[in-house]
Amino acid sequence: MTVRTRFAPSPTGFLHLGGARTALYSWAYARHFGGKFILRIEDTDLERSTPEAVQAIIDGMEWLGLQHDEGPFYQMQHMDRYREVIAQMLSEGTAYHCYCSPEEVDAMRERQRAQGDKPRYDGTWRPETGKSLPPVPQDRRPVVRFRNPLEGDVTWNDMVKGEITISNRELDDLIIARSDGTPTYNFCVVVDDWDMRISHVIRGDDHVNNTPRQINILQALGATLPHYAHLPMILGSDGEKLSKRHGAVSVMEYPEDGYLPEAMLNYLARLGWSHGDDEIFSMEQFCEWFDFDHMSKSAAQFNPEKLAWLNNHYIRLADDARLVTLVLPSLVRDGAHFVGAPDLEPVIALLKERVNTVNELADAAMLFYRHPEPDADLLAKHLNDAAKQALADYARRCKSVEWSKEAISVMMKEVLAEHKLKMPQIAMPLRLILTGQLQTPSIDAVVHLFGRNTVLQRLEHTLGSACFQ
Repeated sequence: MTVRTRFAPSPTGFLHLGGARTALYSWAYARHFGGKFILRIEDTDLERSTPEAVQAIIDGMEWLGLQHDEGPFYQMQHMDRYREVIAQMLSEGTAYHCYCSPEEVDAMRERQRAQGDKPRYDGTWRPETGKSLPPVPQDRRPVVRFRNPLEGDVTWNDMVKGEITISNRELDDLIIARSDGTPTYNFCVVVDDWDMRISHVIRGDDHVNNTPRQINILQALGATLPHYAHLPMILGSDGEKLSKRHGAVSVMEYPEDGYLPEAMLNYLARLGWSHGDDEIFSMEQFCEWFDFDHMSKSAAQFNPEKLAWLNNHYIRLADDARLVTLVLPSLVRDGAHFVGAPDLEPVIALLKERVNTVNELADAAMLFYRHPEPDADLLAKHLNDAAKQALADYARRCKSVEWSKEAISVMMKEVLAEHKLKMPQIAMPLRLILTGQLQTPSIDAVVHLFGRNTVLQRLEHTLGSACFQ
């Protein structure tokens, strides 16, 4: 059997973390077995589905690199097929017309609640041998209901949760077509999975209650049943349902916040699944390892600190030229001055191990692309007479020293020794003069990147030209 999985989001909002994890697992399972991964857009909810939401799903999948082999398919383009199957079921007696109004069904359920029974459709219009149906209302268009089995159980061996059994007595006759003729979600899913030969349905465990209904419809159609895997939900770090305050936002907000797709994929892969103690791995490794034997049955918890840690790891591994393309728009937006400034690529190489996001990297890089404005009180505190004399000596030596990080470091130590000072006594005021701040990477590396002319200009501006004589 060829493994065929699908990701089938409804375009009624953004692609969130739970949906992205479902897509990742479906994609990886297909890749593990050399199968096919299908993207299907379930857009039958006309009131809530929007083109913007469709595009957000496609953009999110592209950013993550989860390339589909077939699709995207849109349910609204398959209406003729759904109606064809409904007509077949009506003719075979596995579906029937129901003329109950919504108000009548509501009243029916209220009576059942009052009696302590589970509210459900009572089968008023369900054809049975020897049963007389009510007169057909002339002014009412019927819905179509599936004739669910009255006896027996629905059992499947869920690849995550194990064996699940639901009694058919718990299920009423599902509406599969509304009174305007449009098919309903559960029915469209069944027909699509059947037509697309989906072998494994991987989805969130909020769909467990849909599964017995869908299995019964598939069996009524004589279709081969897929295997089912229902993934545990994702909770916030406080154990509550994931919400916006935990990071349940559009996946496309993560690149805007400076996250790399490989970090997000690695993080999502471990959110409920494990391979021993491995925390960091490539998608090639993940596809090789992935199965449901090592899937947790309990809910996973979203941990933003771990995601940031992974992002730091992948930023450190990332090609500097790639990071330049990600950082440059932020620098331009923030008014960076590039004339006479160092090349961005070596700046990125110096800073990238110190940050958790690309946005932090852009903020850190700005110290090389803005005119420094050191705080006067801080400068007065650190730039005493001894520091001024030492920095003047340092400036004079800068004119002739070989401009390499190593040579600059040796020269700094010579100045410190000659003036009997410790490193902070020169490094702190030098940082303020060059960057306007006290915290920077290694001062030798900073001086080297700024370049001889910029260093001399900023020292002269602060110390005065007389110090250079």
